Amino acid sequence: MKSVVAIRHVAFEDLGIFEPILEEFGYRIRYLDPGLLGPDALEALDVDSPELMVILGAPISANDDALYPFLGAELDAIRHRLDAGRPLLGICLGAQLIARAMGGKVFPMPEKEIGFADVYLTREGQEGPLRHIGNPDVVLHWHGDMFETPPGATRLAYSHPCSHQAFALGDQVLGLQFHLEVDPARIEPWLIGHAAELAAAEVDPVELREQAMLHGFSLKERGQQVLREWLVNAEAAYDIE
Repeated sequence: MKSVVAIRHVAFEDLGIFEPILEEFGYRIRYLDPGLLGPDALEALDVDSPELMVILGAPISANDDALYPFLGAELDAIRHRLDAGRPLLGICLGAQLIARAMGGKVFPMPEKEIGFADVYLTREGQEGPLRHIGNPDVVLHWHGDMFETPPGATRLAYSHPCSHQAFALGDQVLGLQFHLEVDPARIEPWLIGHAAELAAAEVDPVELREQAMLHGFSLKERGQQVLREWLVNAEAAYDIE
């Protein structure tokens, strides 16, 4: 059976709507929570073993090595996957870490981008799996930092506040700044867990909840279609059956 390791930094920022698609493709899902000791420690992970690795989001910066030393181990694991050409998906912080591992910069935006708003696809983005979300169309943004598209990668998407929203390296590596994985039926833990951040950014949780109900279920279908096509391409590129 194929396996996927998802590096999860916050309990509610999980694979969300991507879980059933991964199961549909025959993947056994394992979560790994950085900072733990013992057999589930990130440093003990056999990076080559899983057919797919996913790096999920978190309310910390990709540059916070001094504050969160486990980020060094994550960067090492990402570099190893990149060198091996193994399928790798990064979301938000995960995409920023991949960009950094590839030599790209990650830096703060003038203002946080939080909420359901349009994302626009580049020509290359319209030719790949992201075309399923539409151009432009509404996605969930939740970040205060931005990556630059790293050397050798292809920029796929942007928004007006954030000029780098997605990139790809061949068919095996995809980095998404926005959150296609969030289950609209499970938005409440995000609102609770990030209450301080929302208050500081003057974002109304009532409005976010309403936006999730308005846009989320259509976005769920489109996001799952993006993952399906990306998995088909990534598996073909690395000859995974």
